[in-house]
Amino acid sequence: MNLMENLKGIGTALVTPFGDDGRVDEAGLLRLVDFQLEAGIDMLVPCGTTGEGATLEPDEWDRVIGRVVEAAAGRVPVVAGAGSNSTAGAIRLTRRAGQLGADAVLSVGPYYNKPNQAGFYEHFRAIAEASDIPVVLYNVPGRTGSNILAETTLALAELPGIVGIKEASGSLDQVMAILRLRPEGFRVLSGVDEHTLAMIALGADGVISVASNEAPGMFGDMVRLAIGGNLARARELHYRLLPLMNANMADTNPIPVKSVLAMMGLIGERYRLPLVGPSPATRQRLAAVAEELGLLQHKEHRV
Repeated sequence: MNLMENLKGIGTALVTPFGDDGRVDEAGLLRLVDFQLEAGIDMLVPCGTTGEGATLEPDEWDRVIGRVVEAAAGRVPVVAGAGSNSTAGAIRLTRRAGQLGADAVLSVGPYYNKPNQAGFYEHFRAIAEASDIPVVLYNVPGRTGSNILAETTLALAELPGIVGIKEASGSLDQVMAILRLRPEGFRVLSGVDEHTLAMIALGADGVISVASNEAPGMFGDMVRLAIGGNLARARELHYRLLPLMNANMADTNPIPVKSVLAMMGLIGERYRLPLVGPSPATRQRLAAVAEELGLLQHKEHRV
């Protein structure tokens, strides 16, 4: 697989299903992966924020990535969540992801530590130099507490092994600064579902999405139309999907998306503490949005 040819389009930030016993529900995980592949998803991204990766035990993390790699069977890239606020820990996870067969890793900015920009640079440089597996940066200051500035991203983009960024800063000014000066081949992927169309119109390469768990076909159509230059049709789908994208952020991710997937019968509705289920009002809102989009019948209103 030519990773750089495939590291674009729509990737799904997979949830991690849990069973009644609290363990990873591998059957549910495989149902979800099959649902994604049948819909034509371009990338699979396990063990990230949406996958509750921070609460997976090491053996669970191994198993989830291994099962997703097996199920993908080389058809699409698997980009494994392998970040840590410990540089040494992130290096261990990155090397392990390569051993498990992942095609790349998604490496989040160190959370809680709040490094300065020089610290970000040295953290990611150390990760890239310690392993042969390609690294996709993940900037999500709403989760980590600190922002990887555009100039730092651009400096990192010059390093061998750092191949792209999932940009979830929420700042289109920052996104444009990266897109304007990025080196050839450096991928920029949206990390905010609602900003995906705007970012692609500005030149970004795709998205790593939450909502594509629920609506992979419709979201994939929107992304491919946008990349193909059919912005009018893409905009129609964007506004059709917008209530779902907004509802998915009505509570802490991945609480809403797991609730909808349970309504769809794809997984059981189980969370790992400290996350718990949504409020009755949020659940009612999610059900209404899912029904309107045809998700509860698995019949998305596609183009």
